[in-house]
Amino acid sequence: MSTSLRKLISTETTMKSNQELAQTIAKTLADSGLQHLRTSSPSLLSNLNPHITHLVLSDPILPPQSCLTFFNFLRRNPSLIPLRPNLQAHVTLFCRLHQANRFAQMKNVVNTIVHNDRLQCQVSHIVSLIENGSYERDSVKKLFDMLFRVYVNNEMFEEAFGVFDYVYKNGLEIEERSCFAGLLALKKCNEVDKCLCLFDRIREKGLVTVYSMTLVINELCKRGEMERAKRLMGEMRGRGVEANVYTYNTIAKAYIERKDFGGVSEVLGLMKRSNVEYNVATYTLLIDWYGSCEKIGDVEKVFDEMCERGVEPDVYVYTSMINWNCRSGNLKRALFLFDEMTERRLVPNGHTYGALINGACKAGQMEMAEILVKEMQGKGIALNRVVCNTLIDGYCRKGMVDEAQRFRGVMEKKGLKADVYTYCNIARGLFKLNRNVEAKRSLLTMAERGVAPNSVCFTTLIDIYCKEGDFAEAKRVFQEMERKGERHNNVTYNALIDGYTKKGKMKEAHEIKEEMEGKGLMADSYTYSSLIHGECVAGNMDAALSLFDEMSQKGLTRNVVTYTIIISGLSKVGRKEEAFKLYDDMKKLGIIPDDRVYHSLVRGLYTDESSSKTDE
Repeated sequence: MSTSLRKLISTETTMKSNQELAQTIAKTLADSGLQHLRTSSPSLLSNLNPHITHLVLSDPILPPQSCLTFFNFLRRNPSLIPLRPNLQAHVTLFCRLHQANRFAQMKNVVNTIVHNDRLQCQVSHIVSLIENGSYERDSVKKLFDMLFRVYVNNEMFEEAFGVFDYVYKNGLEIEERSCFAGLLALKKCNEVDKCLCLFDRIREKGLVTVYSMTLVINELCKRGEMERAKRLMGEMRGRGVEANVYTYNTIAKAYIERKDFGGVSEVLGLMKRSNVEYNVATYTLLIDWYGSCEKIGDVEKVFDEMCERGVEPDVYVYTSMINWNCRSGNLKRALFLFDEMTERRLVPNGHTYGALINGACKAGQMEMAEILVKEMQGKGIALNRVVCNTLIDGYCRKGMVDEAQRFRGVMEKKGLKADVYTYCNIARGLFKLNRNVEAKRSLLTMAERGVAPNSVCFTTLIDIYCKEGDFAEAKRVFQEMERKGERHNNVTYNALIDGYTKKGKMKEAHEIKEEMEGKGLMADSYTYSSLIHGECVAGNMDAALSLFDEMSQKGLTRNVVTYTIIISGLSKVGRKEEAFKLYDDMKKLGIIPDDRVYHSLVRGLYTDESSSKTDE
């Protein structure tokens, strides 16, 4: 007998032996269970090999639960390490479980395939096994779909893309919800380019839903690519995927954040033409839009329209309404909205209380702010650093700096470390009360406590040194600010300019203005008002008027302060006709003169009359 023939007979005998052994094990498991197999037929287990395991798991007489029990026994039994299930056994078990719709157990099997290093389960290995096996197409389709999901959930994106490409090259498909899960996982990992790449593949296969489209549009909008987002929306409409209110809200929000109000109007127009009704989130966006434009009347109109259309305002709408009313100084309306909100059984959150506390502090109603803080804590809402800093700022604005410092102690006892805003607020409060030594100490000890000063802190220090006439120290702080990476801004330059003008150092003040403009910063109304005041005090009225005219040429607003300064200066030197002319101009522009203007004009007339009598 030839060697090859003997080998063939031996192989056939082995296969027959394996088949018989597998059938015996399967029958024993089906009839008597695993325990009987272990105690009565241990020799069967001693002859196991990967092929027999595959045959046992494939045997239709063995129920899926028995398959799973046998599989777990082999996987977990320390004495059977060499016989632990291989990749083929995992795939075979998956297919048996799929036939019984045991989805939770199927997912566990796929997770094991992905995470078990012993299996060496690269996508190519799984593909090779599938192509060389005889598995039902539906089970294979589900296997790859779940495999894709597990890969993306574990941030194994290259493997996920490999599965996706194999599936569609072989006429299979990934479910729409799995595609969305892939996009969502990439978004969470900030893999925006890969997210867009996956979306392109999904789009090619016609698997785009309104949810996946909206997700991608959101990512494009974050990158400022609103035009591309709108083109995508139009393309998808042509393919039968209609944008919903969430899609439009996403684009509108992006335009609002960039203050592109033409873009907002365009999106609202698209919604109207597409008969897409606003939802509560749309109205919240519109309220914030008009509020940021300081159009409180339009804010109220939007709120009224919302209620008229039967859209129930939620806690976010009320919080936004309260916030904008507080910012506009209408605390009474904000309190009314707060009461209305609670009557509707909506529970205020930390942001709601924060907005109302801020409104009370800005109105100088510190007792009310304190009551609100206690009420907030009584409802289980913990104090946060923002609310604490708001309260501290309120105390400082009212000149209650000692109370602000006391509250900082309370804040720190609650584990809320004072930050740069805490220190700046207190320092500025001390500065306003001429407690300059304490203000400087507060700012200079920040770094020792691990708090890096910001531009406001540096500017406050510059303000203090200028007020004290210590311009050398003011310039030192000015230079240190830049060395520490804090850019000079208009406020910083204005602090120096104001300091120089108040000490009559007009040459230095003008040099700082030139330096400021040389660095690309435009002098603002405050800059000019300081310079005009300095020239008026020095009696250089022509220079002051020249600066006053320059403001108009540069499109800067000349407010009541600017007019008061120049009218006062002209009145002092007896140039009453020019002073009255500016007074008339001021009224024509709708700027309401204050008592200082009237006082200056009367004093000018009195001075002029006294001069005339002296001349006589």
